[in-house]
Amino acid sequence: MGSDPEGEDDTAPAAQILQTVVALEGDGTCIAQARQLAAGFLTRAQSAHGVTVSQRAVDLTQLVVSELVTNACKYAPGPVLMELRIMCDVVEVVVWDSDPVLPVARASDADRIGQHGLEIVMAVAQGVEARRESVGKRVTARIALASGPAGTRHKP
Repeated sequence: MGSDPEGEDDTAPAAQILQTVVALEGDGTCIAQARQLAAGFLTRAQSAHGVTVSQRAVDLTQLVVSELVTNACKYAPGPVLMELRIMCDVVEVVVWDSDPVLPVARASDADRIGQHGLEIVMAVAQGVEARRESVGKRVTARIALASGPAGTRHKP
């Protein structure tokens, strides 16, 4: 149960979960930092643990991290927690912030400028859920680690 960018948890191989948790300042500089941490985490998972990670998964994970952390910084005061977990064939991106209001995807509107972040996350992730916590909320998105042409998943 890592508590820093380098802290992956190596549990028993049958139930192996790699994860890292990082506290971000919640200012505008943390978005780029979060993207870099996500790419580094996936690179280490691949090189040190033999996890199959497609370039598409790295790109989509960075996009999801960027959108979720941006929303947390924009709408919630204070720090942001980001957790990355690899479980089976997905990476889970979990972002906690202090605002208890759950995000809601808005209806598509090509003329609307901005506020498309959750729509983007929902379009590229296998699943997205938002839950209120005792303080704030937690948004989780799941992204496939291995993908074939046009985003189809490889079958083992």
